[in-house]
Amino acid sequence: MADFHQEPQITTLHALYEAFDKENYLSNLERKLEDHARHTHVSLLLPSLHSEMSNAGVLDRILERIAEVRYLKSIVVALGGATQEAQFREAQAYFGRLAGPERAVRVVWIDGPRIQDLLAQMAEREIPTGEQGKGQSVWVTLGYLFARDEASIIALHDCDIVTYSRTMLARLIEPVANPNNDFQFCKGYYARISPAERSMKGRVTRLFVTPFVDTLSRIMCQQGLPELQRFFDYHRSFKYPLAGEFCFTSDLARGLNIAYDWGLEVATLSQVYDQLTRRQVAQIDLAPNYEHKHQDLSPDDTSKGLHRMVVDIAKFYLTYMRSHGVPLDDSYVDMLLHTYYQTALKYIRKYSYDSDVNDLRYDLYEEESAASHFRGFLWDAWMQSKGPQEAKLIPSWNRVAYTFPQIYERLLEAVEADNAQP
Repeated sequence: MADFHQEPQITTLHALYEAFDKENYLSNLERKLEDHARHTHVSLLLPSLHSEMSNAGVLDRILERIAEVRYLKSIVVALGGATQEAQFREAQAYFGRLAGPERAVRVVWIDGPRIQDLLAQMAEREIPTGEQGKGQSVWVTLGYLFARDEASIIALHDCDIVTYSRTMLARLIEPVANPNNDFQFCKGYYARISPAERSMKGRVTRLFVTPFVDTLSRIMCQQGLPELQRFFDYHRSFKYPLAGEFCFTSDLARGLNIAYDWGLEVATLSQVYDQLTRRQVAQIDLAPNYEHKHQDLSPDDTSKGLHRMVVDIAKFYLTYMRSHGVPLDDSYVDMLLHTYYQTALKYIRKYSYDSDVNDLRYDLYEEESAASHFRGFLWDAWMQSKGPQEAKLIPSWNRVAYTFPQIYERLLEAVEADNAQP
């Protein structure tokens, strides 16, 4: 059963419905969304790798659930990892099952020659387009949605969610779609428990982001930097800041810069912080539990796994601090990483109590070892971010369209040409 706790800066929408008839709740919720959809165009953006289609037991179930809803007017797939036209056609047919009389489905072939040519044209105009990955794929696909100029509300979630349900999708969208609300951005959160292992997951959130942001907030307070303290308190308000599920208005999305590394989620929260008032931001409990693929720690390789994830996230926060007047140097960052580690150890003790009372397996040594590695990863992030480095952000589509006025027309032509039957 969820609690009633509210954060000072943003609104938290709890899963209080779990105490009642869940089927009746879903029926009423979808009925409300169908009413909202009569007046507003809701689109779903699905970032997917071609390889995820081989995980049919997961992705098939996700598509089956999506096909059952009637409030989505369009679905756009950001397809990455498809280097051959045959792979694109396979994906086009695979996701095409979601199409209906009143619902269009398009697959944006990120690695296709037409999109790659457009990215090259933008590079010629000195418009940064980032690097290959989820962030770039989402950014390109948002541009296509803006080119169509139909969607008022855009929801986004990953394609590897083992515990996916229609309730999860509906709850993600309803706060923004409801015209009686002020929300322009809604972030999902959930528990991360492995039923098979009977253990907590979400190590980067639990053992790095949460204690690190707490540490930064406390230090900013001690150093008399209230604006930065509010910024980090805002990030700390999110129960699962690294969740890949969120929903926002198109007006907001057009003005967001998009990170193209593992800092995508925290960078998005920061962009939202800069553009909205706190009353326009919400987080919602999407599911009793959330299961998807897990990353390896990769302690010796900064280019993959949790090592790269922590480094990219830490680099974003360190760069943000420097760009807002904090003079970082080796001794300052050394203080940060040791203070972070002591904070993480306190959290680890709390997680052990929580696991114990819930009859979960909890390896205290393994958790402390992970936090120790994260402390080292933080130093790696500092080494990589020294000098005139900036956050890895692709400019907003408002800025791109100003510099390259024909971009929407050309992007629309490219995606429609790709999706035309051969």
